[in-house]
Amino acid sequence: MIRVLLVDDQALLRAGVRMILENADDMEVVGEADDGAVAAAMVAETVPDVVLMDIRMPDVDGVEATRRIRTAMPDGPKILILTTFDLDEYVYSGLRAGASGFILKDTLAPDLLSAIRAVARGDAIVAPAVTRRLIERHIGGRGDPLPRTEVELRVLTEREREVLELIARGLSNAEIAGRLFLTEGTVKGHVSRILAKLELRDRVQAVVFAYECGLVRAGSTS
Repeated sequence: MIRVLLVDDQALLRAGVRMILENADDMEVVGEADDGAVAAAMVAETVPDVVLMDIRMPDVDGVEATRRIRTAMPDGPKILILTTFDLDEYVYSGLRAGASGFILKDTLAPDLLSAIRAVARGDAIVAPAVTRRLIERHIGGRGDPLPRTEVELRVLTEREREVLELIARGLSNAEIAGRLFLTEGTVKGHVSRILAKLELRDRVQAVVFAYECGLVRAGSTS
């Protein structure tokens, strides 16, 4: 069973989502919270696999709650952000804080369940093109790369840097394999080593990292 904690300040939305999840054979709602601070505290008590996190809440928002959960439990539950708009101004911050992706509040029930299952098994469910738009919007035009990430980038081999750059440009493993004349299995191995060396949780975090360290520049397409 996938244990899910629901976090949203709208009781009606929580009730609707709970109904959808309780009708799934492989999911269990272990708790509800209407505020980010309450949610962060409840994680240790309820031990969810996935936190379905609203991003806009009146007191502690979803970004800060995500940050608190990640700080207290680095290997804790996966966090899936709920947002109203696909370019919500807070989504980039949420991804950077450690969320595994985001979905829209008008997502259909089957897609919601698929997204929860995906993050529960360790996948990131944000489409690369959407992730890129978010990052370009929030990093575009910024100054020099972050010194810390510049140093961290040096732990990668030249091939791993190539793979990371293509991940950041929105290519799938199959597309990267075609571009670099590698097998898809080899690309998967490179991706796993990149995440391990840089201590990143998933591909979304890898895309954020690539932009922040200057490996890929906002607006570039080559």
